[in-house]
Amino acid sequence: VQLQASGGGLVQAGGALRLSCKVTGTPFVIRDMGWYRQAPGAQRELVATISSGGGATYTDSVKGRFTISRDAATKTMYLQMNSLRPEDTAVYYCNADIRATALRSPKVYWGQGTLVTVSS
Repeated sequence: VQLQASGGGLVQAGGALRLSCKVTGTPFVIRDMGWYRQAPGAQRELVATISSGGGATYTDSVKGRFTISRDAATKTMYLQMNSLRPEDTAVYYCNADIRATALRSPKVYWGQGTLVTVSS
């Protein structure tokens, strides 16, 4: 099981990007998933989470601008980011709480990170 993040890039302030995070392999269960970000010189922070039932949470700074979603059929999670600001510039990481097989305990997996740069 691996997570593959993509979709980052350079965008002007006010623009939009959509990040994707695909779970590869055939996990038994994919539970909660989430997006984190880490700006230069800063600690990694939680951006948004989504449960297996679709319930979403957001950090205050992105509420109303970002939307997290997931597609169970393709095992892919998305982060639609609108009205981007320079302070959204960071490496964005996805993670997922996955039970790889019926006999294994759940474990948190991380994607490799994708860079989002918002110019002013």
